[in-house]
Amino acid sequence: MQYRKLGHSGLMVSEIALGTLTFAGKAGFEKTGNVGVAQARRFIDIALDRGVNIIDTADLYSAGGAEEVVGEALGENRNRVVLATKARSPMGDGPNDSGASRFHLIKACEDSLRRLKTDHIDLYQIHNWDGITPPEETLRALEELVKSGKIRYFGTSNYTAWQMMKTLGTAEVNKLIRPISQQIYYTPESREAEFELLPMALDQDIGTLIWGPMGEGLLTGTVRRGVKTPETSRQGNGWPEPYVHDMEHAYDVIDVLADVGKELNASVAQVCLAWLSSRPGITSLIVGNRTEEHLRENLDAVELSLSDEQRQRIEQATRPAPRYPYWHRFTSGMDRLDPAEKPFLNEYQQTLDARKDLER
Repeated sequence: MQYRKLGHSGLMVSEIALGTLTFAGKAGFEKTGNVGVAQARRFIDIALDRGVNIIDTADLYSAGGAEEVVGEALGENRNRVVLATKARSPMGDGPNDSGASRFHLIKACEDSLRRLKTDHIDLYQIHNWDGITPPEETLRALEELVKSGKIRYFGTSNYTAWQMMKTLGTAEVNKLIRPISQQIYYTPESREAEFELLPMALDQDIGTLIWGPMGEGLLTGTVRRGVKTPETSRQGNGWPEPYVHDMEHAYDVIDVLADVGKELNASVAQVCLAWLSSRPGITSLIVGNRTEEHLRENLDAVELSLSDEQRQRIEQATRPAPRYPYWHRFTSGMDRLDPAEKPFLNEYQQTLDARKDLER
């Protein structure tokens, strides 16, 4: 297991994080899994033995149920992990039971501490952008929680790049503590984060945690072209995520992951995780599991070594079409590319070069 620095902090986290979306399984989360305390304790023991040192949860998951399971299951292992949770989501019907206001965040944090049976949260994440609360209010509330000892660090989740930059700019202008991380969705099938979010993270030294790295079951090998997806899987039981714009493209992505897996005697899921872990700007991949078998399979991905040819083959097969203004920089012959964008722009340049070759 490798450990990577989380953003501009000195906090080291494992390249694989243990996710808890499958814990509890109630209040609308029944289709994600129903891992109870005993099974969760087993998952944590296995993960710790393999070097995982970060556990990610959220107050939204099972309406606090996942946090309760984590709190019960962690026990004496609490101080061996970086414990991360999230707030901002609706936790009731009242007008202040949601959002990133000081009122809601401080209450939400105290509720999470109680459910997690701990006196502090190591990484507190704003689960989504609040378009009503001024960023300064959110940042001051988070700084107050840091100074009170209730949280150690904070980050964001599901922000756009401009929302993150607005947050970072507000922190700089007001001399407030900056977030150290972002948690975003990014898979071989869905690489939109490369256009803004990952370059922003590289430029601003923001750590990046990936939720749903296997597409919430889409890229585990259970979904295949021409094969009925098992109803026991999340993608076969009606779970509404992820949004897939082009299912034929998704099948093509799965096919190339499966082909590389055959060459390495590895699963589709393992190839997916190994490729993502090697991408620019990625700190840790959050894996959620329903069974011990799935957990061990996912953890084994850290031992998988893809060749340069295999990585490039997956990249080329999954590469999104260049978007404006990126394609314009190439067609107009722009030089002096930003180092934070260059790893991704170099790949898109190959697409444009290949098209030119075909037109000749």
